[in-house]
Parts: sequence; structure tokens; C-alpha cells
Amino acid sequence: MSTTEPRLRDPDALVEEIERRRREIERLNAELAAWEATSEGTPKRLPSFTSISGNEVDALYTPAHVSGTYVDKLGVPGGFPYTRGPYATMYRTRLWTMRQFAGFATAEETNRRYKYLLANGQTGLSVAFDFPTLMGYDSDHPRSLGEVGVCGVAISSLADMETLFDGIPLDQVSVSKTINGPAIILFCFYVAAAERQGISPDRLRGTVQNDILKEYQAQHAWVFPPEPALRLILDMFEWCSEHAPRYNPISISGYHIREAGATAGQELGFTLANGFEYVRRGIERGLDVDAFAPRLSFFFDVHNDFFEEVAKFRAARRIWARRMRDEFGARNPQSWRLRTHAQTAGVTLTAQQPENNIVRVAYQALAAVLGGTQSLHTNSMDETLALPTERAVRIALRTQQVLAYESGVPNTIDPLAGSYYVEALTDRLEAEAEELFERIEGQGGVVAGIENGWFQREIANSAARQQAEIEAGLRTVVGVNRFTGGSGEIEIDTLQIDPDVENRQRTSMARLRAVRDDEQVTASLGRLRAAAAGGANTVPYILDCARAYCTLYEIRAAMEDVFGAYREPVFF
Repeated sequence: MSTTEPRLRDPDALVEEIERRRREIERLNAELAAWEATSEGTPKRLPSFTSISGNEVDALYTPAHVSGTYVDKLGVPGGFPYTRGPYATMYRTRLWTMRQFAGFATAEETNRRYKYLLANGQTGLSVAFDFPTLMGYDSDHPRSLGEVGVCGVAISSLADMETLFDGIPLDQVSVSKTINGPAIILFCFYVAAAERQGISPDRLRGTVQNDILKEYQAQHAWVFPPEPALRLILDMFEWCSEHAPRYNPISISGYHIREAGATAGQELGFTLANGFEYVRRGIERGLDVDAFAPRLSFFFDVHNDFFEEVAKFRAARRIWARRMRDEFGARNPQSWRLRTHAQTAGVTLTAQQPENNIVRVAYQALAAVLGGTQSLHTNSMDETLALPTERAVRIALRTQQVLAYESGVPNTIDPLAGSYYVEALTDRLEAEAEELFERIEGQGGVVAGIENGWFQREIANSAARQQAEIEAGLRTVVGVNRFTGGSGEIEIDTLQIDPDVENRQRTSMARLRAVRDDEQVTASLGRLRAAAAGGANTVPYILDCARAYCTLYEIRAAMEDVFGAYREPVFF
């Protein structure tokens, strides 16, 4: 067998190559100068060209906009620094998971919707909870009045969770749950429901959002103060590492930060900073970074600025990989690999001319796929008016299916790599995120920045700028401030929630309270209080409460007795 020995290049050949490159650069500079002279006096369509985030966009991008070497900045898919994707073959082996966010009324109605979606080709489930559930209240709590089942499904106990997944084998479908403040409780309901199906935790696949830091920054669906809330998240990291190794105990989310008005750079920087804070806390607790980091997952928004969104995903992977390896000392390549879910931007949808939303969502979905997402939710056209109808959901799902099976887009990995524009945008977003990391450290870290209102003010300022641009007509929203013909009466059907849902939930809860073992309820809640006060991992104790059919609010209240409740200071 012959082998090729590495050889030093001939010095004369190197000199010749350098001279050739020098002449090429001179020629490029001359052509650019001529182009600039030609285009200088040509009228422009806009006085200035900027991204939605407010960054200037050049008319032309060239090699001069891109620095660094291919190997250092791009590499190959599935290889460090993962700019081109977290997996070697990406969609050539397995398409992204089509995971439509769904939930309304009672567990029974939502169960029927899930079966409808699965029958129409959806490949994963995503649970939308109603507002009382998001805040840790039972459906029969006085504060839940008028909100039960309105914006999502009402889940108040293990009994509801069992109904939600009746006839859906939980070891055969991955399930994402968008819940944060009381996430650990809903997670335990889910594990207990799987047990009722004869499925052990180590066979479960899916994700619970469980990202409390972005709740304080943007969405505001919290329960406990930051320190005990972070402890509960670490309890889940620890428990899942041992008992549910295929399950993602957190989905570190930029989506809500962006929907609150942040720019693409802020979404990237704030989200990754939150992720690094969770990693730092896990290490401080004594957890091996390579035991929990491989199961950390992310969730990003996909907004209207197409190329900026593609670049954002690429920059996120590169930053995460470098910091996990070089700052946190992770040795397992799976700890370096950022995996993400994506959802098209709800904030871009309009009540006026709602059919236009189908087009917006299609372009956003394309950006997510070109950015290399692992799963995707496409919003329905009617979501500014109500929870989506079956017809609207089907169109949204078909949007993904056309993209997956008809467009040819998934057949080439990271096809926009090498575009001077996309690479320059990726570099710029990376630099912007790194600058934000320094500013966050200047606040004393993520939690300090939350407590002094820095994050909240930064997001509010960006939101105000973007809204002012729309209201002044500086940024076009089709059907809202331009091309408004036909924006009058809205002529599409919307989903109507049965007003009797709340009464049915109250009746169901009364029935549950009548048949459960009250002594077991009282005892399990007492053990949970003791564990919370004593510093033990709370997951086993919450699981016992779930199995005893303690309700969501009963479990929340038991921990609140120990941890207290969070009240946000006034920052504005």
C-alpha cells in the first residue's frame, strides 16, 4: 500500500501563489471602486437599508467582509464548531421533527386534536397549557375564573395528564411541554402518566421548557423567586441524568425574549447567557458537565428578516460549542452540540388580511430549515384572532410538508454556507452576542441583571423602537400600514371555546377530590415540604404527590410555603 508523505511546498511556488492572490485582491478592489462609482448617483429605493434589528445592510458583500479560516469558523456538519449543523448528515438522514404547538379546552378535546395531527403526518407533540396551568393554579381556583381552557389545555392533576395522552403511547412519540414556573410539577404528572401506561422514565423522549430565567426577563409566568426556582431546575437536571437520560429537562428559550421585542442579536446573546448560567449553576452544584449538558436543548424564534434568522442559528451553534469546550471544560462532543427547536414568529402575524400570514410563515419556516433547526412549529394564519381551527392547523403543517418533500431544500446541508452575506451576518451576530455577554457580566451576571431590571429595559427599548418604525411607516407591514385594500371585515372561521369548559373542569376536580385518598395526599405534601426545606432533590417527592393525585396548586402551595412567591420590582 502506498502512502503519500506530507511535503513542504516549494518556496518559489508559495511566492507565486502570494503574488497571484495579491493581483486578485487588486483586481477586486478596482472592480469594487468602479462599481461604487457607477452606483453612487443611482436613486435608492430607501434612504437607508437596515435589518429588522436595526443593523445596516450593505448593498454588496465580498471576501473583504469575511475573516478567519474555513476550518476554524465553519468546519463540517456534525463537527466542531458546528456552524454548519449539529449532525453530520442533517436532513439527508432524518428530517426535522414537525411539532405543532397545540392545546385548548379540556384534556379530552386536546387529546382528539393530537390524534388528528398525528393522523395528518405530524411527527412530535407540543403541549400548550392554559394560563391558570402556566401559573400553577387549579381550574377551580378563584384566580382561574374565566381563563380555564381559553389559551391552552387545562391540566390540574395526574388525572388530566392521563386523559391528555390516552391512546397515545408515550414511548413512541416525543412530547414537548411549554411550561416554566411550575414545570417540575407538570413534568412529574407526565412521568406518572407514563408509568400508568407501563412506561419507565428511561424510555421517554421529549422536552419540558423549564427556562425560568427568560420568564423573569420577558414572559413573566413565574412562581417562585430566582434562587429556589433555579434549584428546582437543577433538581431536574440531576434526576433526569440518572433516571430519564433521553429526556431534555430544559429548553433554553429565546422565543419569548424575541416576541417581547428583542432584536436578533439580543435574542441570541440573552438566550446563550441564560444557558451558560444554567451550566455554571450545575457545575457549582457538583454535577459533571458532561452528565447533563448533552440533554440541554434550545428554542429560537424565526422572524421576518430571512438571512439574519439563518445566520442566527449558525452563530448560536458556534458560540455554544466554543464556550462549552473552552470555558466550561466539557469533554464530550455532545455537550458542545447545540440542538434547537424553532417556531415561526407569532408577533409578525396580523389580524388584518390573515391569509397573508400563510406567506409569512412559509418564508420563516424556510429560514429555520436553512438555519438547521431540529424541530419546527409553523404558526397558523388565524392565531392573532383565536386558537387555530383544524383547517388552519392543517395548512400550517402542510407548509412544513411541502418544504420537506417538494422543495429540495433539505437535500443539501447548510446550502447558504460560503455566501459572503450569510457568513458576514453570522460573524456580526456572534460579535454582538459576545459584546452582550460582557455587558451582562458588567451587571453582575444574569440574575443580578434580572433583579435590577437591565434585561427588561433593554428588551422594552428595542420593542419601542421597532413599533415606532412601523407606526411611522419606516418599516412596511403588508396589510397594516401599506397595501391595506381589503383589510376590512375578516372572513375566516375561528375556533370557539365551549363556555361550559370551566364548569366541566370544576366538576371533574370535585369528583377527583371525592375519590382520592386524603391521608395519602396530606402525607405526600408534608414530605415534599420537608424535602424543600431540607435541600433534598424534590423530584421524587413531587412524583409521590402526583401519584397520590395531589393537584397542581396543592403541590405549588406546599413549595411556596418554603420558597415564598416572586413579586417583580418596579423597573420603569
